[in-house]
Parts: sequence; C-alpha cells; structure tokens
Amino acid sequence: MGFGSYDESEQRDVDADFDEDSAVQSDETNHNGSIEFENGASSDELLDRLKEIKGE
Repeated sequence: MGFGSYDESEQRDVDADFDEDSAVQSDETNHNGSIEFENGASSDELLDRLKEIKGE
C-alpha cells in the first residue's frame, strides 16, 4: 500500500468515554496576577534594532 492510501482494515474503534471527574478543569488553571518585564531599551532603540535585523 502506498503512502497516503486509505485502508479500512487499518482503522480501529477507539473508546472515547472520558471520565469528566478526572479531567483538568480550565478554571483550575487561571492566572490571577500580573507580570512585569523591563528590557532596558527605549522604543527608538528597539525599532532601530528591528531595522538592523530586517536588513534595512
């Protein structure tokens, strides 16, 4: 059989019953805080660096 060919004999039945109680709840992973980041460069310095990277 060639690459990408479809053969029904290769397909399997998969039991997709999930236990909702053991699943990760999305509200358990919320982040209730803040993040601050300072790179020490001005906007003009960053734009100049971007131009250098782009080769302008």
